[in-house]
Amino acid sequence: MSNRNIAYVTYYDKGAYDSTTVESEDDRLLDFLKAKGLIIEKVIWNDPLVNWEDYPLAILKSPWDYFDLIADFNQWLDHLQQKNVKLLNPVDIVRWNTDKHYLQEIEAAGLKVTQSVFINKNDKIILNDFFKMFNTDKLIVKPCVSGGAKNTFKVTAENVAEVNQQLNLLVEAEDFIIQPFLPEVLESGEWSFIFFNGSYSHSLIKQAKPGDFRVQPAHGGSVHPQKPGEELIANAQRYVTLFAKDCLYARVDGTFVKGEFLLMELELIEPFLFLNTDAENYERYYQALMELI
Repeated sequence: MSNRNIAYVTYYDKGAYDSTTVESEDDRLLDFLKAKGLIIEKVIWNDPLVNWEDYPLAILKSPWDYFDLIADFNQWLDHLQQKNVKLLNPVDIVRWNTDKHYLQEIEAAGLKVTQSVFINKNDKIILNDFFKMFNTDKLIVKPCVSGGAKNTFKVTAENVAEVNQQLNLLVEAEDFIIQPFLPEVLESGEWSFIFFNGSYSHSLIKQAKPGDFRVQPAHGGSVHPQKPGEELIANAQRYVTLFAKDCLYARVDGTFVKGEFLLMELELIEPFLFLNTDAENYERYYQALMELI
C-alpha cells in the first residue's frame, strides 16, 4: 500500500473536446483507487498553482490538450524530471510518443505499421501524388503531433484540391503524416488491445458511425468488447514489450489487412482505456499500479 501523495493528472476542460465518456472513466477510476486506500487527487497538468514537489508519483490519465500545447507540455515533463516526480508512464517514453515519427522506429524494429510518409514543416505538398504511391483512392492526413482527429482529413478525388490547399497552409506550422486510408477500418473496425504494466487486460473493436470515418466515441463511434485468441494477444504484446517498458498502461490500435495486423497508433499518453467494458479492468489497473510503485 502506498501512503505517498499521488497526482492523478488531467487537463483543464474548456469544452474543446467531448469529455463525457473520459470524465466518467476518470472519476470512476479515481474513486476506485481512493477506495483502495490510495492518497490520490486530481491535478491539472498545467495548473501554475500546483506544487509538484508535493507529489512524488504522478499518473498521467487524461491530458487531452497536450498536443495543442506541446511546447508547454514538454517543459512540464522537464519540470517533473527536475523535481524527481515519477511519472507513469515514464517521461522519456511519453515524450517519444508525442510525435508520430515514432512509427518509423517501430517499423525499423520489424513490427508491422500502416504505410506512412512524413511531410516536414514548410514542405510543398501535392496530394495527388500519394494516390499513386499508395495505390489507393483515399488518403488519411494528420499532424505528427495530434489527437482526437484534430486537423485530420480523409482525402478523395472529390476533395483533394480543397484539402491540398488547406494542408499547404497547415504545414507551415508543423509536420504531417500521410497514409493510405484503410477500408478495413470501416468494414471490420479498429482494434484496441489494452495492457497494464506489460500484461494484457482487455480488447475491443471501435467502429465509426455510418457516413463517418472517425471511430472515436466523441465522434459517434461505437465500442464492441472482444475476446481474441492467444495469437492475436501475443502479436499486440510485441509492440508493448519493445516500446512500452515500465508503462502503467498501453493501448495498441490497429486493424487487419489481408489477415495481417497493422499498427495505426501505440497510445502511451492519454488513451481512453475502456475500463467500463469489464468490471475486472479496474482491479487489473490497480494491481499493475501497485507493482510499479
